[in-house]
Amino acid sequence: MENRKLTCIECPKGCNLSVDIENCRVMKVEGHKCPKGEPYAVSEIENPQRVLTAVVLSKGLSLKMIPVRTDKPIPKAKIIDAALAIKKLQITKPVKAGDVIAGNFMGLDVNLIATRDMT
Repeated sequence: MENRKLTCIECPKGCNLSVDIENCRVMKVEGHKCPKGEPYAVSEIENPQRVLTAVVLSKGLSLKMIPVRTDKPIPKAKIIDAALAIKKLQITKPVKAGDVIAGNFMGLDVNLIATRDMT
């Protein structure tokens, strides 16, 4: 059995977690001081996910790049592929913060959204 140390980021307490892992599955979590710690540890070990932030090139707009992010976390293993897919995108019309740039991005059931108004 492996033991991994994590710092929980789900609340401001930043609990130091001790996680027992067997066959890539969480067996026991210790050190959490709120109910969010255990689910965080399980997710981080068994299916780590991240919100991806990036920029998309624009053409004919006031800035050369528009900041974007996924509206939900995506599997950590897909981050590089997603970044490469974003690199191929280009925005040619004005957008507002929150506008969907790519719906169901990469078939991951997340949207790629603008995080800044651009005219």
